[in-house]
Amino acid sequence: MTTALSKVEISYIRSSLLSAPPLRADGRSPEDFRPIAIETGVAPLANGSARVSIGESRTGRETEAEGAGGGTEVVAAVKLEVDGVGEDKEGGKVICNVSCSPAAYPHLSSPALDDLQSDLTSVLGSVLSHPSLCPKNLVIVPGQKAWALRLDTIIFADAGNVLDSLMMACRAALVDTRVPSTRSVEYRAPGRRNEVSDDIMDVDEGRNGPSSLLETREPSRIVDFELTDYWDEGGVLEARDSWPVCVTLNMLPTMHFLDATSQEESAIPLRLHAMFAFPGGKPTLHGMRMAGAGTSDLSQIRILLKDAEKYARNMWTGLEAKLAEEEARRSIKARETVLWQAATITNTFPNA
Repeated sequence: MTTALSKVEISYIRSSLLSAPPLRADGRSPEDFRPIAIETGVAPLANGSARVSIGESRTGRETEAEGAGGGTEVVAAVKLEVDGVGEDKEGGKVICNVSCSPAAYPHLSSPALDDLQSDLTSVLGSVLSHPSLCPKNLVIVPGQKAWALRLDTIIFADAGNVLDSLMMACRAALVDTRVPSTRSVEYRAPGRRNEVSDDIMDVDEGRNGPSSLLETREPSRIVDFELTDYWDEGGVLEARDSWPVCVTLNMLPTMHFLDATSQEESAIPLRLHAMFAFPGGKPTLHGMRMAGAGTSDLSQIRILLKDAEKYARNMWTGLEAKLAEEEARRSIKARETVLWQAATITNTFPNA
């Protein structure tokens, strides 16, 4: 979110950032982030979810009044839906959507808010919906059915650096996602005993038998599926190391800095968004975007991308450590819940 600033305010912010050493309103160095809080499993009915907040979250008028105060808060949730696929396709897809709370952008009109949502949805979709990042275990029945992964994000507060927050929340929600385990079920015409499997059901001949005595074509098998466990259980998504994080470099003529507040975003002429992943420890650039009225040449962009890779690796390492902590915390909580339920059943039915 950009804040309307006067020319004097813009000049003051820029001169402070270009001073030696650079000065920021909250005392951070150019490479420092505000405090980042990540929580997974925040949406009980989703297959995976996460909340990411950067800075201290505040609402509406308080954030608007204090400008640099407040924080950015984003929630991402994953919902898996059964989708039909063509015979020439493997199946499985990722659908991204970004919604913005009007309270996060009180100064924007409805059309402007729609444009912002569309722009952010396009950015996420161009990276996360790419076929190369589609998990292979979204396929249920090859060539027939697959999971459509809907990744919905909501921006509840925007005090700057919203794209980095969105990508962190998306990655955390995808890591938290569990794909329900399925088992194929085959239906065959009665009387055919070849290729017998454990999950074969006879088809009612009166309703589904041959339509004509002259029909000589081979009866086709229709393959369906059933869940082998609860919908919220299952395995993790494959290729989880391939989903990138985003790092934004806010650029001034002789320097750049990270995690800009809304006031700082209004004062800088150009931003570079770089999406990096580190599968197997090797850096992979999944996308790059320039935003702002400023200009930059190719040689400068190459240098900035090297710096962005370093910052993204640090972000990646910190995010992985936090997600591991969250997974351990939720595993302990789930184990305690099971033990409590078992104790309740024992006390209720002592002779069972």
